[in-house]
Amino acid sequence: MSSLRIISYNVNGIRAAMKKGLIEWLTTDPADIICIQETKAHRDNVAYHLITDLGYHDYWFSAQKKGYSGVAVFTKIKPDHVEYGTGHKVSDDEGRVIQLDFGGIRLINAYFPSGTSGEERQGFKYQWLDEFYTYLKQLKTTHPRLILCGDYNIAHNEIDIHDPKGNKKNSGFLPEERAWMDQFMTNGWVDGFRHLNPDPHHYTWWSQRRPSVRQENKGWRIDYISVTDPLKGSLLKAAIYPDVKQSDHCPVYLEVGI
Repeated sequence: MSSLRIISYNVNGIRAAMKKGLIEWLTTDPADIICIQETKAHRDNVAYHLITDLGYHDYWFSAQKKGYSGVAVFTKIKPDHVEYGTGHKVSDDEGRVIQLDFGGIRLINAYFPSGTSGEERQGFKYQWLDEFYTYLKQLKTTHPRLILCGDYNIAHNEIDIHDPKGNKKNSGFLPEERAWMDQFMTNGWVDGFRHLNPDPHHYTWWSQRRPSVRQENKGWRIDYISVTDPLKGSLLKAAIYPDVKQSDHCPVYLEVGI
């Protein structure tokens, strides 16, 4: 049986990540498909030939605002179809979702909003989550085999955060956000990493306020690759790569049989 090797990685600015060794890491062939969030750049402003020279087809959906948000996918397997956005204008203006079809599988790369900057953005985050949930529910009727990669900006359960008590009033671990994850995961979706790895202390993001936070592994698991129920039995391997350090996030990996 063949498989898809997929990575999801919030690079916190692709040009900065490239200066920190992103291209060198890509030369190690970490996956067939690399889903990038928070590019903070348009394709024309990036030395994208360094990526395509490695055999990747590259697809970008950037925010209208310069230096902000944006997603991209680098794939060694040419997709059958690429779709930019979801039709929700504010989300699409911020370059938050790109979708690619590979045979009978649709891969969605999404950068969920953060609410850390204040109440207005937290409110937008809730609106975005509701709209996206409805969108995915409808999409499942026509594309039952879905893979959703991305920075969800939510730590789902206490096992997914180093200090659940201290963070219960912080955006990313609020009861309403976690309730959305509950609803999402109990309505036809599977958390790829957690399905295969029940152990604690696996995180994908660490605050940059103190350099020692990452060293001490005081992190949050907010980056996911989830699949719909029809793909649950095809999950082969999942991993998190904390030693890859071009960003305050690290890559997450999922291998799916096809």
